[in-house]
Amino acid sequence: MTTQPTQRTQQDLLYSEEEEALRAAVRDLLTDHCAPAGVIARTESDAPHDLALWKLLADGMGLAGLLVPEAQGGQGASHREVAVVLEELGRAVAPVPYLASAVVATEALLACGDGDLLERLASGRTIGALAVALHTAPGAATKAVRVENGTLYGELTGIADAAAADVLLVPADDGGLYAVPADAVTVTPQVALDLTRPLATVTLDAAPGRRVGDAEPAVRRALRAAAGLLASEQLGVADWLLTETVRYLKERKQFNRPVGGFQALKHRLAQLWLETVNLRAAARAAADALASGEDTDIAVAVAQAYAAPVAVHAAEEALQLHAGIGMTWEHPIHLYLKRAKTDSIAYGTAGAHRSALAGLVDLQAP
Repeated sequence: MTTQPTQRTQQDLLYSEEEEALRAAVRDLLTDHCAPAGVIARTESDAPHDLALWKLLADGMGLAGLLVPEAQGGQGASHREVAVVLEELGRAVAPVPYLASAVVATEALLACGDGDLLERLASGRTIGALAVALHTAPGAATKAVRVENGTLYGELTGIADAAAADVLLVPADDGGLYAVPADAVTVTPQVALDLTRPLATVTLDAAPGRRVGDAEPAVRRALRAAAGLLASEQLGVADWLLTETVRYLKERKQFNRPVGGFQALKHRLAQLWLETVNLRAAARAAADALASGEDTDIAVAVAQAYAAPVAVHAAEEALQLHAGIGMTWEHPIHLYLKRAKTDSIAYGTAGAHRSALAGLVDLQAP
């Protein structure tokens, strides 16, 4: 699928016709190939990543290369289109390494200018992962491994989707970012709350690596894009939870009338709807800022300062309002709660982004 970046003369956060068409295509694919029961079953297996679904998204639809220029085998689209894809992946809590490979690793390589590896990631046949802990905020210090005689030594923890990666981008103590084949390192699964986005410890013991660029600017760019676009995934999570909760309360009856008709529940749903609408505005603003390069740091900080509490609140409300059925393993709400809670600390907490925002707009604490 070839997607052209949206052309605009002023900031427009509404979805374009092309973006809505992209959403419809992705949602149809996920409806057919990412049913909640299948995701739950996969979390109980030894293969949490759905690589067949990844192939359909990346190879079949060309979504892995949205951020990669056409000259390097990508689609030459923008962060706005990627945000739409992430909304839909969030709605399905899809167990694919899209954020890790098509966003984080790709952004790091775009900063480095490594065309060969970029082309491989854009095709979807190679999955990349940045070997930086998932909780790391943009601009925060990152752990680096040791370079000795051209090989890498060290241990990195909390690496998202490392188990699915074919190549790892590893920061080293000489200031470089190294591309390391996944089969040259030891990947040990860690216990993670969100089983659809597994974490791992990566151990390097004389691992061969090829320097692709400078680590600091590459990691900073990758984490900023990750934080900004993560808000769109959180929007997808919150939107699904709100939609499903409203549908359930219309069907469930108590005292011979739909539960959704009770005024107290209407107020809770109205509040959740308002928060979700505001989250959509913040997420769209962050995606647009990443695409245009205008006020990017501020827009990303605003989006992440707001997104995490809303997604978690939506999950908590959905769990309570579904009553007993919401507490069962068979119902997918627990997948969304775990994704929302994990996303709330991914690429910096809401508090970290509020602190960053205060500095960006020169709003100091009293």
